[in-house]
Amino acid sequence: MNKIFAPWRIEYIKMEKIEGCIFCKLPAMNEDEKNLILYRGKQAFVIMNNYPYNPGHVMVAPYRHVAEFENLKKEEVEEIYELISLMLRVLKNAMNPHGFNIGINIGRVAGAGIEDHIHVHIVPRWNGDTNFMPVVADTKVIPQCLEDTYQELKKEIEKIVVR
Repeated sequence: MNKIFAPWRIEYIKMEKIEGCIFCKLPAMNEDEKNLILYRGKQAFVIMNNYPYNPGHVMVAPYRHVAEFENLKKEEVEEIYELISLMLRVLKNAMNPHGFNIGINIGRVAGAGIEDHIHVHIVPRWNGDTNFMPVVADTKVIPQCLEDTYQELKKEIEKIVVR
């Protein structure tokens, strides 16, 4: 059996698990760097995925606890799409991906890990980012730790956004 060592992940493994809705609780904690919140708008925010499919995997969610897309207010929808556009620019500048997957999983059957709070996934993709590891070893290799990715993306957001 082959082993892959990732000692920087131990802090994540030991991290206290959050009960309830992370999209409600994490922004309320006001510890953005610790909770990987990259950007706060008026209606919605951007947070990194703690279980990334690829480096730079982020999510955009409204602050308001809403399960169904059609129940979002017009202002929430508009800001969510503005934040998607912002993050596409940020990710292109910071990570130079070849493409993106952008999507909303509505319902468990559609892949929603958190069903009761709508959120949009933005996943950077590179040619060759799918390889033998997930198929043969049931292992996904993420080449950068979350904290380093956070700092890189946060720096790029600060270059683009003028408040």
